[in-house]
Amino acid sequence: MSKGTQRVADTRRTAHARVLIAADKFKGSLTAVEVAEHVAAGLDRARPGTAVEALPVADGGDGTVAAAVAAGFTRHTREVTGPTGGRVTAAWALRDSTAVVELAEASGLQHLPDGVLAPLTATTRGCGELIAAALDAGARTLVLGVGGSATTDGGAGMLSALGARLLTADGTPVGPGGAALADLARADLSGLDPRLSGIDLVLAGDVDNPLTGPKGAAAVYGPQKGADEDDVRTLDAALTHYVRVLADSLGGRVADAAEAPGAGAAGGVGFAALVGLGARFRPGIEVMLEVLGFAAALDRADLVITGEGSLDAQTLHGKAPAGVAAAARARGVDTVAVCGRLALGTDALRQAGIRRAYALLDIEPDPERCFSEAGPLLERLAERLAEDFLT
Repeated sequence: MSKGTQRVADTRRTAHARVLIAADKFKGSLTAVEVAEHVAAGLDRARPGTAVEALPVADGGDGTVAAAVAAGFTRHTREVTGPTGGRVTAAWALRDSTAVVELAEASGLQHLPDGVLAPLTATTRGCGELIAAALDAGARTLVLGVGGSATTDGGAGMLSALGARLLTADGTPVGPGGAALADLARADLSGLDPRLSGIDLVLAGDVDNPLTGPKGAAAVYGPQKGADEDDVRTLDAALTHYVRVLADSLGGRVADAAEAPGAGAAGGVGFAALVGLGARFRPGIEVMLEVLGFAAALDRADLVITGEGSLDAQTLHGKAPAGVAAAARARGVDTVAVCGRLALGTDALRQAGIRRAYALLDIEPDPERCFSEAGPLLERLAERLAEDFLT
């Protein structure tokens, strides 16, 4: 439950403020674009004429493409292979020669038929097909957001879609999903799309897990994707074998990459991107703020409003509101936050650079209504915020 709206003693109203709304989605109820729309509506009711700029943000997980499109990128779609092998329509974004590809668009949990999890067999092949679409369009910089995946296949499907040959002992391609990697006998990455060597591929994520072991992709995130204890052991053993086979082909750097922070992102897509695609790993919110043009928008702002569905301990570890607040504090701009649920105290908020947080549960104690009526409730919160901070 909410700890209540956090208030601080040094609250100051801002005269004639120029407000920048840079919030993430409220997962399950509002997209980041909708959050910005409702906050803006509430501010306008309370303080008509306030200059408001909206820049929806994301940290590399689901909603990343939508945030890029809201910032001026062009939305493209491609029919690709979904996590269970069926065809799905996935979106990606392009501006000039910079592409934003969201793994969840092709290989995310939302594409599982009837919501039935497939921890052993879900594939990232569609993610590779989206990367190929971006290359076809002339992308020279590619940001790969890796949250929200349904997969634990070590990125093998992605590599295969881009030209890698991952073969069993009898020379046939390994099957889809992480469990099938136990049958991997030979890996040949020489056929990877040559255009990959000419691009800057940035792996944008918010996890620093290695590929295997007790803190690896299967152990930490496998259960969220339907893996029971036996499945976790099967997947971790298969991923460990996968590393050994790739190391036979590519050398010792493979083992190092498997231990690198971010290798376990999206069920091991991070590892495959580092080893096969020449990617570099960066915190997702940091990358997205650059791509979305946050610095320029911040120059125009006197007050920043950020937020997400739940402000909690995870927020402090690379989530969008923390990244927004840190960037704003570095430029001397105050930040306040809106959320559905608040589980951070005043000290934690201050340390994150957030002067005050407003929660839907403060004005509506029923969580179900907070989900179903999130938009109107958020407008009421924005009115309160305007009364406290704007003159």
